[in-house]
Amino acid sequence: MPTNAKSTSTSRNTSSTAAKSAPKSTGRSDTSQVREGVTKARHGAISIVRESAERAVDIPVGAALTVRDRVTEAVEPWTSSTARERELNGLRTQVTRELNRFERRGGQARRKAKQRVRTSRTRVEREVKARRREAERAVKQNRTKVEKAVKENRVRFEEQLKKAQSVVQERVSSPYAA
Repeated sequence: MPTNAKSTSTSRNTSSTAAKSAPKSTGRSDTSQVREGVTKARHGAISIVRESAERAVDIPVGAALTVRDRVTEAVEPWTSSTARERELNGLRTQVTRELNRFERRGGQARRKAKQRVRTSRTRVEREVKARRREAERAVKQNRTKVEKAVKENRVRFEEQLKKAQSVVQERVSSPYAA
């Protein structure tokens, strides 16, 4: 038996090899080859036109099917009562999360603004106190200078007044006054 199987496979190999080899006839004319090339070109052009036409039809159909799928996905959660309740609960949860996030961000912004105001107020108060001390010091120095100048002028004026009184007194009491 093994010999039969071997001979069968050998016969298969030889027959398939013979079928694969191309006939070596060179009897075809050049015109038949040209006709064959033109036919292939026509079939290629027809194939391109057919593919373009199929594409022109397939694109709008595919777009319509995509739109249908998206509409179905959007409407599907609202068709049954359990799905509707599930969808509403999910939306409520999502809205609650968003509100909590907004509240946290708002509170954080408010606290930061409050801190900035407090810092600014402290800085302004410090600057005002420093300017007030500086102004009080300047007023005190100016008052001291003015008081000193007034006292000196008063003393000088009193001296001059005493001299003038004594001169007037001498002139009035002197017998030689004319």
